[in-house]
Amino acid sequence: MGILSKKDAGLIKDPLFDNNPITIQVLGICSALAITAELKASIVMSISVIFVLGLGNVVISLMRNIIPSKIRIIVQLIVVATLVIIVDLVLKAFAYELSKTLSVFVGLIITNCIIMGRFEAFALGNGPWKSFLDGIGNALGYGLILVIVGFFRELLGSGTLLGFKVLGDPIEKTGLYSIGYENNGFMLLSPMALIVVGIIIWVQRSKNKTLIEEA
Repeated sequence: MGILSKKDAGLIKDPLFDNNPITIQVLGICSALAITAELKASIVMSISVIFVLGLGNVVISLMRNIIPSKIRIIVQLIVVATLVIIVDLVLKAFAYELSKTLSVFVGLIITNCIIMGRFEAFALGNGPWKSFLDGIGNALGYGLILVIVGFFRELLGSGTLLGFKVLGDPIEKTGLYSIGYENNGFMLLSPMALIVVGIIIWVQRSKNKTLIEEA
C-alpha cells in the first residue's frame, strides 16, 4: 500500500494535467506572461508559490473552524501576505539580483487567483493533510506551465538556458549560429508567453478530448 491513497494522490496529479490551474482553470496568467522570459525566474517563482500555497493551505485549514465567515477573506490575505514577505526577504538575502528581476511579481503572489481560490474552495472545508496535498498539487501544476513556457522563451529568444549558452555563441557564430540561426527576439516579449500557453492548451486538449468544451 502506498503512502498516499488514490484519492490523495489525485489531489496532486489532477492539477498537473487534467485540471491545471493555468491551462484549464485559466488562473495565474499574469505571472505566466511577466516572468517567464528567463527559466531561472520561472523556477524561483514556481518554488515560491509552492511554499506559499502549500503552507498557506495548511494554516487556513487549521484555522477554518475559528475564522468568522465575514472576515475570512481578510484572514486569508494576512496569511498569504505573511508568507510572501518571508519569500521576499529570503530572495533578497540569498538571491538579490534575482529578487530585483522578479521585483513586484513576488508581491503579486498575494493576489494570485490560484492561491486565494484554493484557500476558499478547499482549505476552508478540508483537513490540514488534504489541504497540504491540494496546495502542493496546484502549485506544481502552476509551476510546471511556468517552467515549460520559460524554457522555450529563453531557449528560442536568447539561445540560453539558466544563463548558459546552449545553441552556441551568436557573436562568434558558433553552434547553430554558424549555419545562419538567429535568436527570435519576439519570444522575449510578454505576448509570446500567451501564445506558448495557447499552444500548450491546444496540445493538452488534442490529447484529451474530454477537456474540449462544447460550443
